[in-house]
Amino acid sequence: MASSDPDKLMLKADKQTKLSLTRWSADWRSATALYEQAAIGYRLAKNYEKAKEAFEKASKGQEMLSSPWDAAKHMESAASVAKELRNWNEVTDFYRRASELYIECGRSQPASDALTKGARVLEEVVPEEAIKLYTDACAILEEDGKEQMAFDLYRAATSVYIKLEKFTDAAATLLRWGLAADKCNATHSQCKAYLSAIIVYLYLHDTTQAEKCYNDCSQIDAFLRSDQNRCATKFLSAYAEGDVEEIKRVAQSSTITHLDHVIIRLARKLPTGDVTALENDASKEQEEPLDENDLT
Repeated sequence: MASSDPDKLMLKADKQTKLSLTRWSADWRSATALYEQAAIGYRLAKNYEKAKEAFEKASKGQEMLSSPWDAAKHMESAASVAKELRNWNEVTDFYRRASELYIECGRSQPASDALTKGARVLEEVVPEEAIKLYTDACAILEEDGKEQMAFDLYRAATSVYIKLEKFTDAAATLLRWGLAADKCNATHSQCKAYLSAIIVYLYLHDTTQAEKCYNDCSQIDAFLRSDQNRCATKFLSAYAEGDVEEIKRVAQSSTITHLDHVIIRLARKLPTGDVTALENDASKEQEEPLDENDLT
């Protein structure tokens, strides 16, 4: 009967991979099976450090056997063990390596999923790294023409940016989401993303950028004719008129309630600054007398 002691399994596996006077070639098939058994044994015993090492070696073995799919699976297992050890750098590295191995198999969805798993682990502890993983996961899907599969990832990245109060980055992510939606003719998602970006700029009390974003997005016919466009128009008009009550009324409209929760929360806090100053600025511009000598 074969030994089930993971330490002995590891020693035996290591011997199978080392060359000697009596072993002229490594037996990766036998060694990999032993590493896999050891990894499971260590994990059951909650010896996570050794389990991680065993899964790494099992992954290496599957690579040597030209099986990147199984190698990727073992890398994901190593990442989950690294999570138990709270080794966040290794969580990132292992999930990224798993993603690369899935790409070797020509499988974009599992490659993206591996990065997404890493991002979800890191959201609370290393949010900046989580955003990078979400962004790269989106890129993998987009490169394979699977933009619609990336929508939840854009939503997650936007949410993390807003938690970090990186609102300009959140708006940029929403606009990128809108572009991805445009490529797969997901008009409703596209219009919601554009309105959400405008709301983020209004939350920053950057009405100039909000208007620029509105004008840019309105170049797209689908948005120009949408309920989301009409809602954005009402917001910007209320800001221009310094009408706080109208801003609050628009924020309660049904168009807003169909947006993502993080955006709804921002909209319900509008206005975040003094809108009467904006009204005064608009009035001054209208009241400036025409200089008949200035023909520019």
